[in-house]
Amino acid sequence: MKAPGFWHRGGVLPTVLTPASWLYRTAASLKSSFISPYQAPVPVLCVGNLIAGGAGKTPVALALGRALVRRGLKVAFLSRGYGGRETGPLQVLPDRHSARDVGDEPLLLAEAAPTWIARDRAAGARMAAEAGADIILLDDGFQNPALAKTMSVLVVDGGYGFGNGHVIPAGPLREPVSQGLARADAVMLLGDDPGNLEGALNERLPVFRGHLTPTRASAGLRGERAIAFAGIGRPGKFFDTLRTLGVELIATRSFGDHEPYRGEDLIDLIAQAEQEDALLLTTSKDHVRLPEELRLLIRRVDVELAWEDPAGIETLLDRIAAPETGVSS
Repeated sequence: MKAPGFWHRGGVLPTVLTPASWLYRTAASLKSSFISPYQAPVPVLCVGNLIAGGAGKTPVALALGRALVRRGLKVAFLSRGYGGRETGPLQVLPDRHSARDVGDEPLLLAEAAPTWIARDRAAGARMAAEAGADIILLDDGFQNPALAKTMSVLVVDGGYGFGNGHVIPAGPLREPVSQGLARADAVMLLGDDPGNLEGALNERLPVFRGHLTPTRASAGLRGERAIAFAGIGRPGKFFDTLRTLGVELIATRSFGDHEPYRGEDLIDLIAQAEQEDALLLTTSKDHVRLPEELRLLIRRVDVELAWEDPAGIETLLDRIAAPETGVSS
């Protein structure tokens, strides 16, 4: 899915679609009112966002999960498995499952810690806990009322913010900003912040700044000629990152977020790269969606999250990694 252009600006369409947004909000509220959240036997840390599409949830989940693993905790990631055909609950096994089975993000999470997918988040949490997890890290699911959260952090892309400020379908918001912030414990603000979101959000919640930076291996791309493609929430961010690295981009191509790749699209890109004597680059999330026989021809560019205040992140995790302190849900 590609986000409509008007989701980032005002105009006639958002106004016309506002009544439909009211219906969306009402349906979500009614659904929540009839569900009694499942209380898992272990803490649940939710990494969510307020908009449809990519904001950087998975890199944040990976960074927090690895920090918890370093503390000696048995972390289990839990994901819906968006884009996969399996409904779960089941454990993701990268040597057995493909992105078509479980989705792309769970495969990346499984590189860091045991990962489960489940459309029924309560059932997934129950199975992860029974498998020995000390803590469950929920990648997305902030708006899902089926599973009680011990702590929730919201990821916000500083460059995109909350779009035009309208709820689906008039804008990108899954719920009103004020409503979402009221249920969260902290905000993870990623990237540049041209609109000074940090100042506004800091009045409501602790805000932690972070930047996605290429790994050391990816940093060696400076001076290379390349063609890049991506099917993520904001492909332009990936292309800008490559330019910042000093990559000479001779062509780019954008696909829809989570969109399955067709063989003919990839063959055309590979042929173009060969003709131009250029590298063919994509994101880690896209790379796991590629047919296995083509992965060696396409280079994966990995990124990692660098916090401006690592000590602050550790203090935040103390609240959930030390249960005796308690965290209100």
